[in-house]
Amino acid sequence: MRTSLSVSIFFLTCVLLTGTPVFSQVTRSLPPEENVARNLSSAAEVITERHLRNVRQLTSGGENAEAYFNGDGSRLIFQSKREGRGCDQIYTMRADGSDVRMVSTGGGATTCSYIFPNGRRILYASTHLNSAECPPRPDFSRGYVWPIHATFDIFTARPDGTDPKRMTDAPGYDAEATVSTDGRKVVFTSMRGGDLDIYTMDASGKNVRRLTTELGYDGGAFFSRDGKQIVYRAFHPKTPEEIARYKQKLAENVIEPNVFEVWVMNANGTNKRQVTKLGAASFAPYFLPDGKRIIFASNVNDPKKRNFDLYIINADGTGLDRVTYNETFDGFPMFSPDGKRLVFASNRNAKERGDTNVFIADWVE
Repeated sequence: MRTSLSVSIFFLTCVLLTGTPVFSQVTRSLPPEENVARNLSSAAEVITERHLRNVRQLTSGGENAEAYFNGDGSRLIFQSKREGRGCDQIYTMRADGSDVRMVSTGGGATTCSYIFPNGRRILYASTHLNSAECPPRPDFSRGYVWPIHATFDIFTARPDGTDPKRMTDAPGYDAEATVSTDGRKVVFTSMRGGDLDIYTMDASGKNVRRLTTELGYDGGAFFSRDGKQIVYRAFHPKTPEEIARYKQKLAENVIEPNVFEVWVMNANGTNKRQVTKLGAASFAPYFLPDGKRIIFASNVNDPKKRNFDLYIINADGTGLDRVTYNETFDGFPMFSPDGKRLVFASNRNAKERGDTNVFIADWVE
């Protein structure tokens, strides 16, 4: 649940079209540099996505998202709904979009995949031990929600998908796992304590430690390159009404993804600090290679809260800088190990309603 997003809103949780150039200049409002949501628009003019060059589309058609590099930047792991399957499975491909392989079991639903830095194992969450069928979809009649399937557990496998091994077996949701750059620690979100909190464990699955305790959702966590910090998204209800509604939805195994802020903490859970104060759905944060800035997706610049773009912000909350100017959805950004490329998911170039594809671009400071 790092997560599946759908057309122009959240999409969670292929025939390949490689080397396809994407027009990255559009007419939009130019936001000021101040970190104030209501001031993020001004006179319309032609805007160039100055941080992105040589944008290429790696997948074509369907729902493809959450693509993350392996340790040497040669391959990507991602989740995709294709081949007539009713829910996401995990795939790998070369960084040019070729050699696509399914590496999950093909049963149940999967989400939140990652590759251990040494390349020997992959990591993902799956419901296949509970059922080979897709879990039931939540009721959207009362608003858009994210499902928190209690049957999600975290698994590792060889890069080709063989030898799957279960890492977590606690009751309730375990997912949203990523790995530190030294390969020793896994950070993930779990319901094992009665709320959606962030935990770490050794790569063996042992020494589980809870890092967050405040009521609310904490998840989508990534380590910094040096392994000393963790960046994540969070929603902490404050008013009695917010608290009651959050608890009610959690009892229904769903959450409402309306407002998330980006947070940072030390890798041991100390020194938690809120980075963004945008009052929007800001998610999918990831440290830039310098460890001083964070890239993330947000709908802060859309009054209807349907369009998500990528932004950069200093870890102290200053210097908000908009990266993409797309009329629909851009999200799930990750840098290559050398910091020269950015991979992300987007609705741009969509041929069908609901298409979300994986894109890669050269990064320009």
